[in-house]
Amino acid sequence: MKFKFLIAFLFIQGFSWSQDISNELTYEEFIGYVKKFHPLAKQANLKISEGQAKLMKARGAFDPKIEASYNEKQYGDKQYYSFFNGSFKIPTWYGIEIKAAFDNNEGIYINPENTLPNSGLTSVGITVPIGQGLWINERMAELKQAKLYQNVAIAEQSIMLTEVLYQASISYINWKQSFDEVKLYEEYLENAKVRYNGIVKSIELGDKPAIDSVEVGITLNSRKLSLEKSRLKLTKARYELSNHLWTENNIPLEIDESLYPESNLALVLPNQLNLENLENVSIEQHPKLSALQSKLDILKVDRRLQGNKILPKLEASYNYLSEPSAFDDYRFEDYKIGVNFSVPLFLRKERAQYKLAKLQVQDSEFGFATEKVSLNNKIEAQKKEINSYKKQIDINRNLVNNYNTMLDGEDKLFVAGESSVFLINSRENSLVSAQLATISLENAYLSAFLNLFKTLGKPE
Repeated sequence: MKFKFLIAFLFIQGFSWSQDISNELTYEEFIGYVKKFHPLAKQANLKISEGQAKLMKARGAFDPKIEASYNEKQYGDKQYYSFFNGSFKIPTWYGIEIKAAFDNNEGIYINPENTLPNSGLTSVGITVPIGQGLWINERMAELKQAKLYQNVAIAEQSIMLTEVLYQASISYINWKQSFDEVKLYEEYLENAKVRYNGIVKSIELGDKPAIDSVEVGITLNSRKLSLEKSRLKLTKARYELSNHLWTENNIPLEIDESLYPESNLALVLPNQLNLENLENVSIEQHPKLSALQSKLDILKVDRRLQGNKILPKLEASYNYLSEPSAFDDYRFEDYKIGVNFSVPLFLRKERAQYKLAKLQVQDSEFGFATEKVSLNNKIEAQKKEINSYKKQIDINRNLVNNYNTMLDGEDKLFVAGESSVFLINSRENSLVSAQLATISLENAYLSAFLNLFKTLGKPE
């Protein structure tokens, strides 16, 4: 269900009917609603939450762990064995693992190596990967990559939010263009009506030939047709604009027909987009480049991890053993040590994975360099486009003034009987075309600013 935006607008702003209410929907108010309530803007914020969740998941690999196992066998009124093992493990950054354990084994048929004191046996030890996994391992790599993904998430949020604001702003300037065209055609329709009534009276008085009524009648109907087309265009633009307006509870709003756009948008929009000074615009801290750089760094972490896997697996462990009652009485001769070693003979899989990781880094570096140059050239071209449109608007406004002067002069000649309806209509058509061109150029000028805003990808 849609609600009229005017009603919601008045309600939210806290206006009362007794106040002098303006139905102008400014660009600042409109874009404020989009930023706050648009579902896609809210969706963009989920990127940050996604990055935080991935970081939490990666940190979970370093969480301490408690483990316990119990196995017992009873048969023929005999306890064959009863094994209990409990441990507390703490994984650390450099692949080192600290472990405390308690074992208690009982039974008449247990293996001698599993025989323990009656009170059980405690142990505290450390396991160190000397080769593969010491300087970098899966846990370390995943955590580093998750931290880097935070930057990717922030950049992607900026890009997504920029796209939302860009599409909404395009709809707003199109709405303004359609609104201005309707107002222009309404003005010239009134002029055509006045001219038509004057010509008809002149024909009745015998001052003008009857054929002039046909000429002004054609112009009148032409103006009516143009106005109707422009009104249809405005209606479509209004509905298009409504796609971007929502309430806090995700209820879509519909622009009321009594609302109208901001008149001095060409001055306001660049300021709202923080683009009033084009000389300061650059690709520094561009979110897309930031995301690519972070993705490149993620690949470099993976390259380092794959390179580390070429090293042989060599793991040494030491565990101090003691009965629970004698734990404080340290005996150097009570311990358990172990060394594990393994390495593939040809390392084909490991070398291939490392080579692939290197190729991915190189590919990403090439893409980053290309994107940086492309963005820089695109921004420079858009800055020049904005300046060009500004010059075109000034030139076209001079044309409008000249056409207006010509029309005024033709009107005076017509009153003096030295001109015709055809010439007046011709002058007026040229003036209308020039004014429509001004409206179109202003829209192109604003679109150029929005394209630059989209390319920069900085919504704030």
